[in-house]
Order: sequence, then C-alpha cells, then structure tokens
Amino acid sequence: MYDIEKIRADFPILTREVNGKPLVYLDNGASAQKPRVVIDAMTRMYEHDYSNVHRGLHTLSNIATEKYESVRGIVARFLHVADEEQIVFTTGSTEGINLVSYAWGAPNLEPGDEIILSVMEHHANIVPWHFLRERQGVKLVWVEPEADGSLPPEKVLEAITPRTKLIAITHMSNVLGTRVDVKPIAQAARTRGIATLVDGSQAAVHGPVDVDDLGCDFYVITGHKLYGPSGSGALFIRRDRMLEMRPFLGGGDMIDTVTRNTVIYNTPPMKFEAGTPGIVQQIGMGVALDYLMGIGMENIAEHERDLRDYTAEKLNGLNWLNQHGTAADKGAIFSLTLNGPAHPHDISTILDKRGVAVRAGQHCTGPLMEWLGVTATARASFGMYNTREEADALISALELCHDLLG
Repeated sequence: MYDIEKIRADFPILTREVNGKPLVYLDNGASAQKPRVVIDAMTRMYEHDYSNVHRGLHTLSNIATEKYESVRGIVARFLHVADEEQIVFTTGSTEGINLVSYAWGAPNLEPGDEIILSVMEHHANIVPWHFLRERQGVKLVWVEPEADGSLPPEKVLEAITPRTKLIAITHMSNVLGTRVDVKPIAQAARTRGIATLVDGSQAAVHGPVDVDDLGCDFYVITGHKLYGPSGSGALFIRRDRMLEMRPFLGGGDMIDTVTRNTVIYNTPPMKFEAGTPGIVQQIGMGVALDYLMGIGMENIAEHERDLRDYTAEKLNGLNWLNQHGTAADKGAIFSLTLNGPAHPHDISTILDKRGVAVRAGQHCTGPLMEWLGVTATARASFGMYNTREEADALISALELCHDLLG
C-alpha cells in the first residue's frame, strides 16, 4: 500500500507555509525536496564521520571511504546494472554528459561525423555536442517529435546515416513529460556500431530503469532530482566504451603513478574521478536511492500515473489553457500557457501567492520552445509526495490567473 501521508511526513519542508498558504511544491522537475533520512545522514556524516576518502588508512578515512564506495553498488542496484565498476560518480547529469563529450566524443569523432539529437533535449544534452560541432566539425542532426510530443523510435532510427556515430536522447522530456522508448534505439544503434547516450535525469525519478536491459552505452542520472543533494550524480559507461575514453579531469584518484616525465592513469571507474569528490553529497544520494527503492519505483510510478490522469482531466476542462505535450504514457509534467498576452512568469507569480510553486521559463530547452512556437511555459511537475488535493490547489490557482490575466 502506498502510504502518502507517511511519505509526506518524511519531508520536513512540506509542513511549511508560503505566503500564508500551505506549500504545494510542483517544481520537482527542476529539483526535488529531501527526506529526513537524507538530511540526517548528511548531518551525521559531517558531525561524526567526515574525512577525505581513499588512502587515508586512519579510522575516519576508512569509515568515509566505505560509506562513499558503497554508493556505487547502490546506484548499480537502482539502475539494474550488474557490474558496479561501470558506475562513475559525477556532480550530476551535466557533468556526466560533458564527461562523455570530452572523454569519448572528442577523441573518437571526426569532421563530418554526425550526432543525432531530439529537439526535446535539455541544454545539458545539447551544449556539450555543440562544443564538438564548434571545435571538431561534428554535425548535429535534429529529430522532431510528433504533434502530441511523442517520439516514435523509428523516427530516430530513420535519421541514421553512414556518418552517424552517436545518438544522444532523453529518456523523459523535462517539459513535455514524453517518455521515449530508448531500448529499440539503443539496440539498433549497437548493431551498427553507433554509441547511445541516454539522459535519465527525469525518467529515473519517476519509475524503474533497467540500464542493462536498455543496452545503451551511457546513462546519466542526477541526485538532486532523485530526492538527494545537489552536487551528486552518476554516469553508467559500458565496459567496452570505457576502453575508448581518455581521462576527463586530471588530479588525485584518477592516477596510478606520476613522475616528472610520465603519468599512468588509474583503471575505470577511478580513471574518470579526479580530485576530492563530493563525499557527503554522494553518500546522501545513496541514502536517497535506498529510500526510493524501499518504497518501490513501480509503486511511485503508479502513484504518479494517478496524479497525471487526475490532473490532466482537470486541465482538459479549462478551454482557456494550452497544454504542451499530451503523449500517451507521459509523465506527470504539465507545461502550460494561457490564451492571450499573459506571460508564464505572471502565472508563476500569481500561483506563488497561493503557495503553489511551479517553474516558468524555457526550462533549458531552447530548441523545444522554438518548435512549440512559444517563448516560455509555466511547468507544474509532480513527485512522489504530491497529492490530488495539491492538484486541486493548482487548478484553483490557475483559475485565479485566468480571472486576473485572461
């Protein structure tokens, strides 16, 4: 049984008020709130067990190292990856994708080689590939979704040419909520020797992910969306791709031996983890993932499907409101605009006065906004702790917007 009241009680911030109203937090697509278990684990780490990890040998360093390294296995279980040494720690999806661009893309792509992207991608999965376009003459090939925001795998596969070397695709759009069936894309690409990177920043939060089953070469997640701390994240890299990659950053942990004239790099995954890491942040992410797995990702997905369907039915009754992204089986993410001159920033401001937190802007998706023909949207994104009553509060606040701005 999904005990929503018990789950909500785990998140201290949900008891606060904003502008004299109970907080209705619907900005989970940007960053999720943190359960008490994560907050307590990080506080305890700083107060009792903090030390730098690896090579310390003293008691605190050993404790910190054990806790830190245990997270690699937690991430592997969360993503259903059999080999935890294919998990590289990062500060989040942005660093993970940049790591792949620099460490794999730069040494393996030549002028005229092609990277396939969808127009739904977050800037974090666009700009690193623009670096390769600017610096190495790589060509970016764009695939557009259907009118409802869905993206059939065959549309991506039809864009493949003999020069295609990488497909970088979102698993779930942070604006439209579209879930992309990446498995047939990854499998077809692999048979042709094409690498695949999947941005799991949104998808991994809202339901179970089996990376080994997907068959992709790279998969990124970011801790702050997974109810963990900012500055934490992970990147899955297939073993065979690791062998094709150069180091990303230079410094401690990623080296085996350094002399005046030579450097010998450490083996993966340490080869891609330079310097003192975000020790407490990664430990916090591990606790958050354990928390999610304890509730059950399928249980969370079922709860959010109910919220999606309930909210969509309510929104469909508002004929003065535009919904951007209506694909079947989309996530509980709603990007909205009002008919008329009202700007999404105005919507967000009015909703905030009612205690309803949504995000307004381009959501780091410039190409998608251009494709939609809008300058911005107001986005309400639901999470595991949201309720139907909070959906009702959103609808009520939107009706107020219409009265004031319509």
